[in-house]
Amino acid sequence: MGAVPDMENEMMSKKASTDRADIYTRITERIVEDLGQGVRPWVKPWNAENMNGRISRPLRHSGQPYSGMNILLLWAEQISRGFASPIWMTFKQARELGATVRKGESGSTVVFASRFTKSEADGEGGEVDRDIPFLKAYSVFNVEQIDRLPEHYYRRPAPAADPVGRIDRADQFFRNTGAVIRHGGNQAFYAPGPDLVQMPPFETFRDVASYYAILSHEVTHWTAPGHRVGRDLSRYCKDKTERAREELIAELGSCFLCADLGIVPELEPRPDHASYLASWLTVLKNDKRAIFQAAAHAQKAVNFLEALQPGVAEEQRAA
Repeated sequence: MGAVPDMENEMMSKKASTDRADIYTRITERIVEDLGQGVRPWVKPWNAENMNGRISRPLRHSGQPYSGMNILLLWAEQISRGFASPIWMTFKQARELGATVRKGESGSTVVFASRFTKSEADGEGGEVDRDIPFLKAYSVFNVEQIDRLPEHYYRRPAPAADPVGRIDRADQFFRNTGAVIRHGGNQAFYAPGPDLVQMPPFETFRDVASYYAILSHEVTHWTAPGHRVGRDLSRYCKDKTERAREELIAELGSCFLCADLGIVPELEPRPDHASYLASWLTVLKNDKRAIFQAAAHAQKAVNFLEALQPGVAEEQRAA
C-alpha cells in the first residue's frame, strides 16, 4: 500500500510544477511584450490618465498593502481596466461582507507562494522530506466590480499630502536609513567598496521629486551587502546578466518606495537604461522566474529600509 501515497505525491509535484510554469510564463510574457515596445510596465501607473490622483500600492480588503509581484500585477490591471480604487478582494471576501460581484465581471490574477513536503527515499533504506515550492494563482476583484460593500470601500483615495510635506517625509526617510550619501559629479551610483551612495548635486535635478526618485533607486542598491539583505554584487561589473538583474531589482524597489512616499519615480529612463531594457528582455525571455525573483528581492529591500524607520523599529521591539 506504500506505493499509493508515493504516486499521489509524485502527481502533486508534477501538477504543481506545471501550474507554476504556466503562471510564470503567462505573466512574464505580458511584461516582455511591454518591454519590447520600450515601455517599463512598473512606471505605467504614474503615466496613466485614469490614475491622476494618489498612486499607492494595491490594497487588500483589510487595508493591508500587497507586496512584491502582486503590486505589478494589480497596477497593470488598474491601468488596463480603468479602476481608480486601489482596493481588491476575493469573491468569498466580498460575500462575507454581504456584497456581490456583479454578473459578468472577470477577476484579476494574483499569486501566492507556498510549499508542500514530499517524502523521498534517501538511498539508505530510509526517507527524507523535501520542500517543494508551490506558486498558486487566484482571482481578486476590484471594489468597483462589487455591489453593496460597506460605504467606506467606495471612498476615493485621499489626496496626496502637499509637495512640501511629501518631500519632508522622503528626506527624513532616507536620513533614517543611515546610508552615507555624498554629492558631486554628474552620475548617481552606489559604490560597494566605500559603501556609499553618490548623487549629483541637488540643484542639477529637474525638480525635488526627481532627486528623491533617483535616490530611492540607489538606496535600493545600498541594501545589497550581507549585513543588510544579502544580495551578491560580486559579478555586477563582470556579468551583464547579473547587472541587469540587480538593476531590475533597484528599478522595482524604487517604484515601490515612491508609491509609499508619494513621489513620482523616474518616468524618463536614464541614458544607460536603453541598454538595460535590452538586457531585461534577454533575462526575462531566458528565465520565466526572473521578474518574480526581482520583485521579491525588491520587496525585501524595501522592507529592510522601512524597518530602519524609528516608528517601525519601536513597534517591532514592542511586539
